[in-house]
Amino acid sequence: MPRITGDEVQITQVFQNLLGNAIKFHRDEPPQIEVGVERRNGSWVFSVEDNGIGIDPQYYERIFAVFQRLNGNDYPGTGIGLSIARKIVRRHGGQIWLESKPGKGSKFYFDIPVALKEAADVR
Repeated sequence: MPRITGDEVQITQVFQNLLGNAIKFHRDEPPQIEVGVERRNGSWVFSVEDNGIGIDPQYYERIFAVFQRLNGNDYPGTGIGLSIARKIVRRHGGQIWLESKPGKGSKFYFDIPVALKEAADVR
């Protein structure tokens, strides 16, 4: 994993939320989770991919709103985790988004700009 500039506690919270959701929203088979990162257009793009229940594309924006739970009380939680993750990522100059298919899993992405010093060192 690369070194990034940001609040360690907050970035940890983003990962904890995405990994926790990947574990929580699993299907009958054991959860499989892959964490990745790549450098793209001046940012580090992180990903957390799972084989869970997936999300219908019509709900992509809704899941980032406070207290918006798609599965009622079928799963534990407050419905604020992804909203907090979005606020943290935006506070660090990035965006968060996903790709998903119901019944096939989800892949969440978020990007954090490469630090100016680091970008200069790479040249």
